[in-house]
Amino acid sequence: MRTGLLARKLGMTRLFRDDGSHVPVTVLHLDAVQVVDTRTVERDGYTAVQLGWGRAKVKNVSKPNRGHFSRAKVEPKRKLVEFRVAADALLPVGATLSAAHFTVGQKVDVCGTSKGKGFAGAMKRWNFSGLEASHGVSISHRSHGSTGNRQDPGRTFKNKKMAGHLGNERVTTLNVEVAAIEVEKGLIMVRGAVPGARGAWVLVRDAVKRPRPADLPYPAALAVGAEAAGS
Repeated sequence: MRTGLLARKLGMTRLFRDDGSHVPVTVLHLDAVQVVDTRTVERDGYTAVQLGWGRAKVKNVSKPNRGHFSRAKVEPKRKLVEFRVAADALLPVGATLSAAHFTVGQKVDVCGTSKGKGFAGAMKRWNFSGLEASHGVSISHRSHGSTGNRQDPGRTFKNKKMAGHLGNERVTTLNVEVAAIEVEKGLIMVRGAVPGARGAWVLVRDAVKRPRPADLPYPAALAVGAEAAGS
């Protein structure tokens, strides 16, 4: 199991094929994604790598994190995230990852925080069909209807689908195709939409429900100018 990548969603655009057709894509940006720390079985009980994205001003970093970055000998990062990896997929601290970590045509899973849409009714939140448009229904056409039973059990069950807060939750989109990669610019373009607004953080990893392509660099692909890890 390889590490994933931390990226920032820039927005959506489209790519044109040779036959003139176009493919809608979401553009994900990598900016100095480095390994800041590692987790080992001997010390932590599991194996993982901690990745940092971008660069942050020292004055905006807390003192504990300043020491954390100082020990790793990397610039302060704007965002930290951790990926579980196999024992043979651990990376050296300070290594910078490249967009070549994935290949065009590969299936990946993209995880992000969906857009918050505030309080929503049952029809918008859960795709309910609503009540009858006629036949005696008055005023409450978009309501969710009855939420309980009869005297037994005489209550509404927990987790009943009702009106409430919609969005702003962790969502993972599975089996998204990598449409294009621009290694020099640190861009990964995936087909279709992914969770989150413009500027949101997303996690990109190898698809868990699809076999990993044989030509992928293992355990990772490092940025240009660094020694590649694995083959």
